Amino acid sequence: MCSLEFFHFEGRIGPSGGLYGEMCYHDNSLVSASLEALIQHLVPTVDYYPDRSYVFTFLLSSRLFLHPYELMTRVCHLCVEQQRSGDALLDKIRFREVAPKLVQLLTEWTETFPYDFRDERMMRCLKDMTHHVARGDEYSWRAMQQMTQRLIKRLSALGQYEEAVAALNAVAMERPASLKSKQGSAQRNDVLSVCDDPFVLAQQLTHIELDRLSFIGPEEFIQTFAMKDPLENHKGFFRKRKTSNLEAYVNWFNRLSYLVATEICMPVKKKHRARIIEFFIDVAQECFNIGNFNSLMAIITGMNMSPVARLKKTWNKVNTDKFEILEHQMDPSSNFSNYRTALRGATQRSETAHSSQEKIVIPFFSLLIKDIYFLNEGCASRLPNGHINFEKLWELAKQVSEFLVWRQVICPFDRDRRILQYLVTTPVFSEDELHLASYESEGPENNMEKDSRRSLRSSLLHRENRS
Repeated sequence: MCSLEFFHFEGRIGPSGGLYGEMCYHDNSLVSASLEALIQHLVPTVDYYPDRSYVFTFLLSSRLFLHPYELMTRVCHLCVEQQRSGDALLDKIRFREVAPKLVQLLTEWTETFPYDFRDERMMRCLKDMTHHVARGDEYSWRAMQQMTQRLIKRLSALGQYEEAVAALNAVAMERPASLKSKQGSAQRNDVLSVCDDPFVLAQQLTHIELDRLSFIGPEEFIQTFAMKDPLENHKGFFRKRKTSNLEAYVNWFNRLSYLVATEICMPVKKKHRARIIEFFIDVAQECFNIGNFNSLMAIITGMNMSPVARLKKTWNKVNTDKFEILEHQMDPSSNFSNYRTALRGATQRSETAHSSQEKIVIPFFSLLIKDIYFLNEGCASRLPNGHINFEKLWELAKQVSEFLVWRQVICPFDRDRRILQYLVTTPVFSEDELHLASYESEGPENNMEKDSRRSLRSSLLHRENRS
């Protein structure tokens, strides 16, 4: 609750002279306001333009309270209505003066949150505003046209990316060599036949990470827990789920973990399995050095899966000193305190970087999502007086804006298409297949494992026959 002793209030006057609601400040920082006041605060006038940090913060989190289409409709309506005086000539002059600022606001919106405009209603609204601006200011009209062209180009690139990911996933869904004869899998290419340099593989993993990060819209973090749009399933609206690129990135992490486990469990010979484990430990170390914490954690996760962890005879041939250090860095205890320290170090390096490679920071993504989720769940969006808790919105924006800085880094390493193709399309084992491959590599140690192997063989054989 705001106390008059510590906070001051600001009211914005609407075109009819009425207050749009109070805005509550502390130390010159906005801490709460009514939704109407926040919307009004976003609307530019002849002598006012909202602070860029406010624009980003409110556009990001407003979807917790209303649909982007509703917000855009209200902002554009208010911007036009505030110029009305009843005198047509005066109205035209006043709108010509405010038009460049309206274009600036819409430009920030389309460039930072372009995926909002996959909604046909948003595009219609943008088109209507372009026509309206054309009647008042030719310069602003041209700027609107250029902005729309950039937006269409971005949305086209997004569509191509999503189609490419879907095609790659379809190839990757093809099943590996039958486990009925594990000996036959010896003919299958493995990671070492494609790349035997840990640094090069870490570079290619970093390409994949940065490519996929670049297509995640900042709003997807908020839309994972935003209010459900009742028109979401309406034909023509939201052709893709509103968090599809974020989900695709999480799926990439899971794929990499299973790829690591598959590569380790596949070889027939113990010596070969040990070599692959040592190779992935070196790849993980190179990922850490680069600042690619997401691939690092995926590799560690794959190596800690029970089908891999139970291969004691194989692990006995491995020097695990480096692996234990890496595990310590990513230890989940104390809320991942070691990782968070390493992440801060990588972020500081990035901020003072002299080369593109030093700029790379790829966070452990699932933890980033978890942090944002708990920030949202642990802090009320509305205060008891009905105000929006803008302090919470500032914190959400702070975490997401840091991600945007990391997302825009261009990967400086040379691409190796053969390695990239292998990483994203090579079929990987399911959990059941991994367990059976593990038992085929090193036999069951007790009756429970014997029963498990018998059951897995039966169920997988049944599935193969059905397919």
